[in-house]
Amino acid sequence: MSPVLLVENLAKSYGKNQAALSGVDLRVLRGETIVVTGPSGCGKSTLLRCIVRLISPDSGKIIVTGEDVTTLSYSQLLDVRRRIGFVFQNSNLIQRLTALENVCLPLLASGASRDDAEQRARRALERVGLAGSVIHRKPHHLSGGECQRVAIARALAPEPVLMLWDEPTASLDPILVEEVLDVMESLAKTGDTAMVIVTHEMKFALKAADWLILLDKGRIVEQGEPVKVFDCPESELGRKYSRLLDL
Repeated sequence: MSPVLLVENLAKSYGKNQAALSGVDLRVLRGETIVVTGPSGCGKSTLLRCIVRLISPDSGKIIVTGEDVTTLSYSQLLDVRRRIGFVFQNSNLIQRLTALENVCLPLLASGASRDDAEQRARRALERVGLAGSVIHRKPHHLSGGECQRVAIARALAPEPVLMLWDEPTASLDPILVEEVLDVMESLAKTGDTAMVIVTHEMKFALKAADWLILLDKGRIVEQGEPVKVFDCPESELGRKYSRLLDL
């Protein structure tokens, strides 16, 4: 099976002595969920931003559904980005639009009719547990967890082949984190979209991830099935996370 995403020997530096990524490899198959974690500043967010070329890597390959995004023109890159859903730390919803209108927006921008966009947006909102009158509310009338679920629906609505998640619960109050993690776990277990999730939620990783990657100072220091990584860690970082989980 050809991977949805293949990253080979990816490197990115900010200045001479600030290596954000160094020789990172990643392979993600259809329906597979990969969790990437590590200390703050280890390169997790840089990795995701390189994949969609929000920032350009210094070297390496990033192949999405057979196309190396590092070599594409801007118009070609836009076409590949339509196959990728991205969920950021903050929901970034347009405040003057309702939840439904926010989810419709990328569909309309890609040429869908209004009726088709609304049908697909409603389905996406239902997948994240939002329906009824709540979808007609504007963001300031929604909880933080509901706003983030709208953002997830917005990323899901175009039916991407690859979903990238950049610490999607980081900006939420602890009481709201679980509702978003439950949605993420459900999507990881029931969908066939490939997912790369940057998160510090290790209990979630144990339940939902097929593969865990530990990054430290821009390098992969450990990877494998989450239970195996935490049961028998080989790196100091792995041992620290294992102690946190009390395994």
